Amino acid sequence: MSSISNPRAALVQPLAYAKELLGPLAGKLDIAKSALFYYLLVIYARKAYWHLRARGITASVKDVYLLVSQFVVRLFLRLPSMQRKVTTEMGKARLDIENKLVPKGPNVVRHLTLPEDGKSLDWILAEMEKMDIELTGQSGIWTEGKLSGAVYHGGEELQKIITTAYDRYCVSNPLHPDVFPAVRKMEAEIVAMVLKLYNGPDTGCGVVTSGGTESIIMALKTYRDWGRKVKGITEPEMGAAYFNIKVHVIPVNSYTRKVDLKHLVGSCINYPDGAQDDIAGLSELALKYNLGVHVDCCLGSFIIPFPLSPLGLQLAPFDFRLKGVTSISCDTHKYGFAPKGTSVIMYRTPELRRFQYYVNPHWTGGVYASPSISGSRPGALIAGAWAVMQHIGTKGYLDSCRSIVLATRRIADAVSASIPELYVLGDPPASVVAFGSKHPQVDAFEVGDAMSKRGWHLASVTNPKAIHLAVTRLTVPVVDTFLADLKDAVQEAKLAPSGKGTMVALYGLGESSAVGPEMVGEIATAFLDTLYKA
Repeated sequence: MSSISNPRAALVQPLAYAKELLGPLAGKLDIAKSALFYYLLVIYARKAYWHLRARGITASVKDVYLLVSQFVVRLFLRLPSMQRKVTTEMGKARLDIENKLVPKGPNVVRHLTLPEDGKSLDWILAEMEKMDIELTGQSGIWTEGKLSGAVYHGGEELQKIITTAYDRYCVSNPLHPDVFPAVRKMEAEIVAMVLKLYNGPDTGCGVVTSGGTESIIMALKTYRDWGRKVKGITEPEMGAAYFNIKVHVIPVNSYTRKVDLKHLVGSCINYPDGAQDDIAGLSELALKYNLGVHVDCCLGSFIIPFPLSPLGLQLAPFDFRLKGVTSISCDTHKYGFAPKGTSVIMYRTPELRRFQYYVNPHWTGGVYASPSISGSRPGALIAGAWAVMQHIGTKGYLDSCRSIVLATRRIADAVSASIPELYVLGDPPASVVAFGSKHPQVDAFEVGDAMSKRGWHLASVTNPKAIHLAVTRLTVPVVDTFLADLKDAVQEAKLAPSGKGTMVALYGLGESSAVGPEMVGEIATAFLDTLYKA
């Protein structure tokens, strides 16, 4: 058995040898670390540069301030006492939402499992009638016309046409055009008719989708893939959570309510206040820089394509007559009065539309191709939309457009002339009007809550605070009632504000701190959870 008299000396020689062997490699590792550092530095510097270009110095400083504020407030909210308070308040909010949405009581029957034996049609209809009234004690409150948008009802006769068409094609699926050729033809004709309304070129094309959200999502997907292939854009900064694409909040002029032309996005008309963006200006920028412009006409739909000049109103150009406009979305289920779940996304060329498609030739189930997010789609809705458009026709839509636009104009003019505490946001040219408060003692959200007490279901607008009304055919006969109630609501908000209404509480929380919007988001999430509480 051997022994080592000097262990330290025995270790020195191997270590020296290892150092000599790894010396060049260590140098290369240092170079690699430096290269990685500078690479990351360039990447983040580039992102910061593009963020500054998109947002500007002032907005970027505000972004940093907001991030720091949110971080500080979140630390504060981690304190046990604050966590308990937040948990308690959120619990109250969830319970309040549940009480407003979920019927309760001994007479409420919950159907949580399949019945052992199937029920008759008479039983089903009777149960539906019970469910219609078990929450509020009445059904069909939408027929009173006290809604902002939501229900775009074309009348009883049109409803019969929709249900008849739906009944005929209730099992149809456009995924199988060989089995349901009529549905394929009707979808193509819907696209063609809407393209005609929006002055589509000979190369114009499109797809019927499930609504404005899907139409816009499809446009985002199309431009993302187009940008990747045509312009080499691998990190787009143009949209939305579904596609992990960075969002830039577009500044809006506080007076005109139009977007800043540094950004290529526009609506005609936009949802919050009904303003029309400068689509012609966006089109010029798109042509100059070889970019696409999508115009969101989901809300304007079957209002803005019709001539408004005889009514004393004028829309600036917004459709395919502008050469830079490359896609438009239009909801047939709004002012087109088609059944809910139908919209059209239009493109200038078939080549651009192809970026929307999903095609997989490698699936073991065979070649799979879908024009939009949905695979199977309800052909009955397409049939209903086609039937509605055929029944109403150009003259019918023109009459509807005129009555709705005149009612909107009447409301806007009356607010400006006879309710001095309020002002109209921008100069809405079509079917939407929003009004904020210019009186220090009148909170616009208090006005909205006071209108809720009078049976109105209005929407809220932020930055600035305002309430919004999308006028429909149901609104037209109750304009006088709306204006009278609005005057009373303003006085109530001024003289006896409750401070407890839904709008005040919810949006007041949103403005309460840097994390206020996150708290509002939590409440919105609780609202969605409650929708699925049986």
